[in-house]
Amino acid sequence: MSRKIYIIAGEPSGDLHGAHLVRALQRQDPEIEFRGFGGPKMKKAGVLLDQDIDRLSFMGFAEIIAHLPQIFSNFSLAKKNIRTWNPDAIVYVDFPGFNMRMAKWAHQNGYKNFYYIAPQAWAWKANRAHSIRKYVDELFCILPFEKEFFRQYGIDAHYVGHPLVDIIAEFRENHKQEIVKEQDRILALLPGSRSQEVKNVLPLQLKAAKNFRDYQIFIAQSPNVSIDLYQKILDQAGTEAILEKSPYDLLSRADLAAVSSGTATLETALFRVPQVVCFKGNQLSYHIAKNLIKVPYISLVNLIMDEKVVSELIQSELKVKNLERELKNLILPENLNRIQNSYKNLEKRLGVGGAANKTANIILSRISD
Repeated sequence: MSRKIYIIAGEPSGDLHGAHLVRALQRQDPEIEFRGFGGPKMKKAGVLLDQDIDRLSFMGFAEIIAHLPQIFSNFSLAKKNIRTWNPDAIVYVDFPGFNMRMAKWAHQNGYKNFYYIAPQAWAWKANRAHSIRKYVDELFCILPFEKEFFRQYGIDAHYVGHPLVDIIAEFRENHKQEIVKEQDRILALLPGSRSQEVKNVLPLQLKAAKNFRDYQIFIAQSPNVSIDLYQKILDQAGTEAILEKSPYDLLSRADLAAVSSGTATLETALFRVPQVVCFKGNQLSYHIAKNLIKVPYISLVNLIMDEKVVSELIQSELKVKNLERELKNLILPENLNRIQNSYKNLEKRLGVGGAANKTANIILSRISD
């Protein structure tokens, strides 16, 4: 009888990492069955989806309140399907606001809980560590300082390294014949993976890009955002730009980048592209978060290195003139050299890879008959 795993990811980055973990589990047990919440990458990897991330991922406190009926409906759907399907284990991929509540319910109902990509309790909601100790059987950390943080709360977490190290290495290996630098230099705009982010950030990015006449302007298109929204913003901005469906194809050729905060900042660094980090959200949500979050930086690059490697333009600081200035600073040779050296140190700090395989080994050893 094949083993069954229910897997829950609620954001595009979780969909990416969830799919990578599913493939690692399949390599070790081709008969394993998967079902859960996720996106197109998890579906392609073989997960039967009960809910798609476009009905799961809401950014900011005000937005979450506005979508509470949908969120409660998602809880009910997950619980119902887990009871019916009765998996051998549940794997949670990041997305702590939803997943920690599910983990409590699942533990109380006798299911094994595995948490891949630990909640960032070190940034805010440190009390989540107490819930993790109670309700999660195995915790997998992807940032080098997390294991020691959780140890303070009596949790023996597994540090497995960052999965992006492998994902990007695999992309480079599979596409090395296709990656050809274009004659024109490229300025890549990565405005985010949600419609709300794109509306807030892309118009400013496009206006700042207007004065980079020696560069081709490309926009990384998210599968979760309507093509009509990009086109509307492009028409309003009057800036010539090309939409690119594959952000990795774009980053493999880019010379500079303006990147919305999130996983994309680390992806951009691992492709060794100098970048400026952008964030602009709902004003109420931002002020609430600012009072709760305890870390000095917003980008993963700066957080992991514990220093300012890349510039961050946050909320009121994200103005066209500021973004244009910071992008032009990246072109200066001394800044280019400094950033590239920091990126090399970042890669060393993240380790040699193998995150998904290490995690798959431990999960399968815990659910073996």
